[in-house]
Amino acid sequence: MSSHNQRMIQPLPEISDDQIRTSIPVVLNILDKWRCTEDEKRALLGHLPRSSFYRMQKAPESVKVTLDLADRLSYLLNIHAGLRLILSEPESVYGWVRRPNDHIWFHGRTAMDIMKSGRMEDLIDVFRHIDAARGGWW
Repeated sequence: MSSHNQRMIQPLPEISDDQIRTSIPVVLNILDKWRCTEDEKRALLGHLPRSSFYRMQKAPESVKVTLDLADRLSYLLNIHAGLRLILSEPESVYGWVRRPNDHIWFHGRTAMDIMKSGRMEDLIDVFRHIDAARGGWW
């Protein structure tokens, strides 16, 4: 294979716990704009106990960063970023997760209906569908 056809795979940059913690207020703001209830927020963030959730809101810098939390924050940010790329109006960007979807995968459910289970797989699936829409696959 010629060198110009080979793809260079770059390692992902190391992200510190402090960098991950800085995303917490951003994600909480997005969840507020999605009109999430406290229970929905706690589920989306990994079924956090109330005390952990309150601590996260008041002092994100003190949160223990786990791989699960880092992944959830990343998927939520990427879902939001994908929506911003495919939808032009802020009310559409923030309202999409509550709108029933007639795509065959959603079966008339909203993205929030799916994501509020709190299962990581559901966050991943919703992200994949938004990413596919961004790429024009559905």
